[in-house]
Parts: sequence; C-alpha cells; structure tokens
Amino acid sequence: MSRIVAQNVSPVRDCVPLYDRRQMVEMSSPTFAQLLNNVGDNVTGDETGGSVHQVLTMELPLQQSIPFVLSFSNLTYSVRVRRKNIFPAISGRRNRTDEPRSTRTKVLLNDISGEARDGELLAVLGASGSGKSTLIDALANRISKDSLKGEMKLNGEPLHSKLLKVISAYVMQDDLLYPMLTVEETLMFSAEFRLPRTLSKSKKKSRVQALIDQLGLRNAAKTIIGDEGHRGVSGGERRRVSIGIDIIHDPIILFLDEPTSGLDSTSAFMVVKVLQRIAQSGSIVIMSIHQPSYRILGLLDRLIFLSRGQTVYSGSPFNLPQFFADFGHPIPENENKTEFALDLIRELEGSPNGTSSLVEFNRKWKNNNRNSATTPTIYDLSLKEAISASISTGKLVSGAANPTSMVPTFANPIWTEMAVLSNRSFTNSWRMPEIFAVRFGAVMVTGFILATLFWRLDDSPRGVRERIGFFAFAMSTTYYICAEALPVFIHERFIFMRETAYNAYRRSSYCLSHALVSIPSLIFLSLSFAALTFWAVGLDGGASSFLFYLSVVLASFWAGNSFVTFLSGVIPHVMIGYVIVVAIFAYYLLFSGFFLNRDRIPSYWIWFHYISLVKYPYEAVLQNEFKDPMKCFVRGIQLFDNSPLGDVPISLKEKLLDSISNTLNVRITNSTCVMTGADILVQQGITQLNKWNCLWVTIAWGFFFRILFYFSLLLGSKNKRR
Repeated sequence: MSRIVAQNVSPVRDCVPLYDRRQMVEMSSPTFAQLLNNVGDNVTGDETGGSVHQVLTMELPLQQSIPFVLSFSNLTYSVRVRRKNIFPAISGRRNRTDEPRSTRTKVLLNDISGEARDGELLAVLGASGSGKSTLIDALANRISKDSLKGEMKLNGEPLHSKLLKVISAYVMQDDLLYPMLTVEETLMFSAEFRLPRTLSKSKKKSRVQALIDQLGLRNAAKTIIGDEGHRGVSGGERRRVSIGIDIIHDPIILFLDEPTSGLDSTSAFMVVKVLQRIAQSGSIVIMSIHQPSYRILGLLDRLIFLSRGQTVYSGSPFNLPQFFADFGHPIPENENKTEFALDLIRELEGSPNGTSSLVEFNRKWKNNNRNSATTPTIYDLSLKEAISASISTGKLVSGAANPTSMVPTFANPIWTEMAVLSNRSFTNSWRMPEIFAVRFGAVMVTGFILATLFWRLDDSPRGVRERIGFFAFAMSTTYYICAEALPVFIHERFIFMRETAYNAYRRSSYCLSHALVSIPSLIFLSLSFAALTFWAVGLDGGASSFLFYLSVVLASFWAGNSFVTFLSGVIPHVMIGYVIVVAIFAYYLLFSGFFLNRDRIPSYWIWFHYISLVKYPYEAVLQNEFKDPMKCFVRGIQLFDNSPLGDVPISLKEKLLDSISNTLNVRITNSTCVMTGADILVQQGITQLNKWNCLWVTIAWGFFFRILFYFSLLLGSKNKRR
C-alpha cells in the first residue's frame, strides 16, 4: 500500500497569511475518513539523521476550506498549597501565631498567550512540572472558570464550554480502557458513541478498520486490552488505542496530553504523523510532548516552551536556531534543537535568577520579529456558520442532518446510547465469568448453609422463633452479597468521566444501562437462593407463597445493589467503601425490628428504623409466612415452651394449664389454639404495612438510590481542576 508522509515545511510558513497557506496544501481539506485510507509511513533515515520525506498525490474530491483559529491570551492559573509542619516543637514555631501557617499560593500558569490554527500541529514542551499538562487542561476547559484567568476565542468569538465539549476531544495521558474488550471492539464502541446514527453500520466499521491500520494495530485487532490478571496488548498498543477512541469522530479541536508517552520512536512518529494529517483535514491539534525526536520535530508547526508556568519560546520550530543564537546560546549544527533547548532551560532553572532572562528575551524577540505587514485574519463566516459549514464538508462532529443548524449536544438519542452501553458492559462482564462465579458461589454456599441449618422447621413455638431468625439472616445476607457491586463503578469512574466530559453519551444513559445490565444477574441469583431455601426450610404456602418470597428476595437484591452503586458514585476508594457498606448494613439489620420491636426502639432512633433497608423485606416475608389467621402455632401446654417452665414435666404443665383456665374462666386444653400467625405478627410489631406495601417500598428504595446515583454523577464526577 502506498504510504504518505509529511512534506518538509518551509521556514517562511509563519509569515504566510492563513488563506494563502491553505493554497499551499495539495489537497483542499480532505476528511479524516479519506485521510485514514491513505496515510502511512514510508520513511528512510535514522532517528537523528535527515529522514527523507515525500508527498504522494491523492485523488480526493476538493472541498472548501473552513478556517479555524483558536487564540488564548493571558491565561493564569494558581492553586493554594497547604503548609504542613510535622515537628512544630523542633522547628521552634509552636508558639508563633503571627506567621501564616495555612496555605501558600503556587502559580502553575503565568500569563500564557498564543494561538493554534487548523492545518497546523501545536506542541507544548517543557520539563516535568513546567505546566504542559496544566496548559492543555486550561485550553480543554478542564479547569474551573473561577480559578482560571484569561480568555479563549475561536475565530475571534468567545468559546463557551458547552460548544467546546461538542466540537473537541481530549486524549488523556492515562490509558483508561475496558480490559476484556478487543482493540477492534473498543474502537467500534467508540464509533457507536461518537459517530451519528445517520452513518450506516458498515461505514462505521470501515472507519474503524482504517483507523486500526493507521495506528498500526492490525495484528492486535482481535486481542483483548488486558489488565493485571489477563494478558493483552502491549503498553504501546494500549496507548494507541486510547488515542484512537478519541479521534474516531474527527473533532474540530483535538487536545492530547503526551500522546507519545510509552511508545517507541517509530510508533511515536507514526502517531504524530496521523495527528498532522488530522490537522490538515481541518482540525486544530494541540498536544503536550516531553521530548520530540528529530523526525517528530519536522512534523510540528508551532512550539510553546514552558518553564515553571511561563512561556520561554513561542513560534515555529524552524526559528529556534535564530532565537537561541540571538539569546547568546547558538544551537550546535548537529544537535537536536528541542533537546538543546530543554537542556538550556533546565540549566537556567537551576541558576539563582531562573529563566526570567529567557522569559523577558522571548517577549522582546517576539515584538521585534513580528511581521507588521501581516494583516489580521478576517472571517467571512460567524463561528456558528463556520462549524455548520465544516460539518457539511465531511467532519463528523455531530448527527446534524441539516448543515445550517448548530451541532447537537449528543450524536445519538438516549435509547441508542443505552443499547451501546449495555452491550459494552455485558460483553466486558461476560468475559470475566470468575466475578459472577464468586457471587453465585457466595449465594449458593449461604443458601446451602441456611437450608441445612434450618432444615424442615416445624410449627412449634421453637420453630416459629427459628423461622424469624432465618428470615432476619436471609434478608440481611442479600444486602451483604450486593457489596460486590462497589468496585464496578469505582474502576469505571475515570472511563466514565473521560467519555462524558466531551459528550460521548448522557449521564442518564449510563445510569439506566447500568441498572439494566445488573437485572439479569440479580434475577438468576434471587431464583437460585429462593429455590434452595424455600422448600428446604419448610416455609408455609405453595407456589404463590414461593413467588412472593422470590419477589422479596429479588427486591432486596435490587435495593442493595442500587444502594451500593450509589455509594460507589460518592466514595472513590474501594477499601473505604467496603468499610462503610459493611457498617451501614449492620445498622440496617440492628434497626430492622428483629432485635428490638418498633415500640421498644427509643424515640430518638426511630427514624433509623424507617430508613432501614432490611426492615421492609423482613416484614414482608414474615407476613408471607404467617399470613393465615386460622393456622395455629401454639397449642395448649406449648404455651410454656419459651418460658422457664418449659422443662417441667408434662403432667405439671397440664395442671398449670387447668389452673390458668379456672382463673380466666376459659376452658384451655392441649388442643386449644393459643397463638395464630396474626398473633405472631402483632408480637413482632408488624402492624403498619401489609406485605405488598413492604415489597413496593423495597423496590422504591432501589429506584431512589439509582436517582441519587445519577445526581452523584451529575455533581461529583466533573473532571475539572479547581
């Protein structure tokens, strides 16, 4: 297959106006889908020597170029850092109250200005801690507006965060992927989210296949991503997949935080070259990079060097030699320009005055070398019209069928998002059967122990007491088993934040699909537990009683799973979450009414009784068991079984019973029913709600916690710095 590489760019590029520079490009803004079918690598030469670049002609339909310029000025961002004094007595500051001891201000960005144009690749460079990632976050609207000062404009108009989310994408530095999906499936699911439903399934697949080829992932296309317990793709391949899922929809603005991190030089060059072609298709591409190679430097159009949050150079890479020569540190002829610049910046940072001299020189140098003949860019179209026109030329940032309309917030309707999310979650879970096997094993072992421990309970007073104990433990166990749902969202949290940050799907779609995917497994677990215990324990009633018992167990699993899911949206750490879940479930059992009847609970704790999740299923199954008002559980001398008189001889019990009969003037024999099921319910304080109301309340708790989970995602999962 013919491969295309970037043409060496002339140093005069910075002096060419926007529209003239577009005429220098052989192709007039081909779309990303077209580029992906033609971009490749045909490079000779070594890493530090001169690589041979060439351009092969492509026959592509001509399209009108839509100019986009992202400008930013005076970006300033600072944070407050707490001062910690571990040994105040040793340092002698114990009694000093006049010293500010709480926080200090650290400036991460200091008056950063610049611009990025479509058709160009802007790279932010600097040592670790220089502010590269912070600047990318600031441009990508990942910093709170209250903390970030300065302004950003697109085509001269203020760029609002809602619009930026729709037309841009952000590739994070960390590889956040589902471990059990293959490379091809991962990219295909991303295409389902980000590409409009007006694009056919076959075209989406073709787009994914082209992207796989251009990212060099063909040999790994059918390999799972993998994690610590499952062998998958290599680290470099994972990185390329992470990039692929965010560029599948051809955004107008693309931000990347060190996209070449973890890649070898050849893979890194291929990735940056693909990014260059994305830029030439009409996108603005801005990335941070630690130390580009000689070949990668030849692909970059603009550079911004940062040092401790300040700009020390901003301009074309071809002007670097002249810049440092004028500064008094000429770059040796055979040395990598960026390596020399970074080494010099590090050397200056270690000096007493830091890089202040270089920062000041950069300001003067830019003013002296600014081309006064270049007139400001005049835009024929408004920003809204330019975006709509860009969509009409083939950029798939939305599902808008009418090119004159503004882009919608999401590419697909909510039911499509739910279907794709459910399919992805089910596929990932299906390939990890050991997780469900552990849950199923816990249910079966618990059910087996209960079935054999409470085997065939009779209707004696002792059997009644044992039934009540069985119900209390069985209902609370269903909640404890649900604790396994805690790590699910905690592990998916950052994937969710990355995907929703740029409107891949709605938060409501995720919540609904999360609930739908959990229901089949809950039904299976409930059926297994109910079938194993109902007849083995000897619970009362036939098929109707079993179906109600099954419904209560399922409702308990549903409420418990929803509660744990809500906690996972609030608590970011698994171990802390487990501690809280176990403690709260213990409190629910304590206040359920099993240990203390409702009328014995102190008034200041009665509220906890009514919010106990165990209370309602516990009362429901008790009413289901003791629902028959005609069924007798205590007859004649059985009245003494649960008292200190339970061990006296039967003859003495009969005499006591006769004495009671004479005293009450009521004939009581060994066959006289003393306590029915209704009496047991009154004795347990279950008099307020019937069994169906208890079932509906349990189900309602599940929906209530799902709603809280949604609000926790809405308010607590915003991927922004403060």
